[in-house]
Amino acid sequence: MPVTDLVTPEATEDPYAALRELRESDPVHWSEAHRAWLITRYDDVSAAFQNKALSNDRVRPLLASGKRPQSTASAAVLGLMSEWMVVSDPPAHTRLRRLAAQAFKGQRIAAMSELITTIVDEHLDTFLRGPEPGDLIENVAYPLPTKVIATMLGARTEDRDRFRDWSDELALVAFGTGGAARAVRHERALRGLREMDAYFRGLIELRRKEPGEDMLSALMARDGEDRLSDDELVSMCALLLFAGHETTTNSIANSVLALLRHPDQLDRLRREPGLIGTAVEELLRYDGPIKVLNRWVVADTEIRGKTISPGERVHLVLASANRDPEKFADPDSLDLGRSPNPHIAFGKGIHACIGAQLARMETRIAVARIVERLPRLELTAEPRWKQALASRSMEALSVAHGRSS
Repeated sequence: MPVTDLVTPEATEDPYAALRELRESDPVHWSEAHRAWLITRYDDVSAAFQNKALSNDRVRPLLASGKRPQSTASAAVLGLMSEWMVVSDPPAHTRLRRLAAQAFKGQRIAAMSELITTIVDEHLDTFLRGPEPGDLIENVAYPLPTKVIATMLGARTEDRDRFRDWSDELALVAFGTGGAARAVRHERALRGLREMDAYFRGLIELRRKEPGEDMLSALMARDGEDRLSDDELVSMCALLLFAGHETTTNSIANSVLALLRHPDQLDRLRREPGLIGTAVEELLRYDGPIKVLNRWVVADTEIRGKTISPGERVHLVLASANRDPEKFADPDSLDLGRSPNPHIAFGKGIHACIGAQLARMETRIAVARIVERLPRLELTAEPRWKQALASRSMEALSVAHGRSS
């Protein structure tokens, strides 16, 4: 019988073996462990992004359903998160995304390239001066996105560590964390959310008086007569921090690990550094930052002969879809030159990640600089994976670097 609990130690360590069996034997499967349908084939997941019966507005219905007893902290955290653009549907989502798009214009993101390169090199400088072996996540992949996001929002340099702490607390709830943190995750997240709310309101007031070239100032701009309210601005900042930090950290770390486990492909990238764009797309497909995206069912729908009813939940298993042999030749192999590569690591359609361009850029620059500056990079210990349903993330990535400059 296939494994259907994706947060067991075995499935956390290697989800792909379990998902391969599930995809082949029962690609639309009801999981008692998750109380949700697991959708595992590429075509079904891709179609689900367009299926209006599967709502992205999944937090408010969960609160209203009464299916789970909610503590005061749990209800408060989910209530705050229910306002995020990423868990809304049209027409609210359409308006929020249109207003947010002002801050995510291509030229604005492209202009971040030099800054990101500088930040990566600063962290690599520190990493190379440190003890060996060292943790590439703690020293490079983890602090990079926070520093980029804090700079983009116009936050003070000394506040960046607070951004990291808040993002970590939110991840405990949003990614379905298991293990020891599960019992207290809502209390921890609520404290972080309240601190973050107060901080962003102060930053909004400052930018209202002193607008700049930062992303927050762009978010505050009017679109005709419409603009984001202060509550919406706070929610947008929280989403940017959380989504941009966790996923980019995972993308960088998972990419480096995949390269270390495939030395032929690592050597290929060193010989052909211009391949980095295609390489990152393949690395995102092979072991991307997100395993599962959730949907709430609002109307009867049928997938592969299974009737899915209103009030149920659906888990779109991106990690399985991106390894589907019906879509990708030899899907369990890493091929940095793979083309075409229609992976869905960042989702698809109207809910595709609005920050995907930035995440791709950070990953391209970080991986390219790591490969170039650490020519003797070597894995020194098997990674420890976080026990989480939605994310694919490591606790640490211990490597020897050879102290090369």
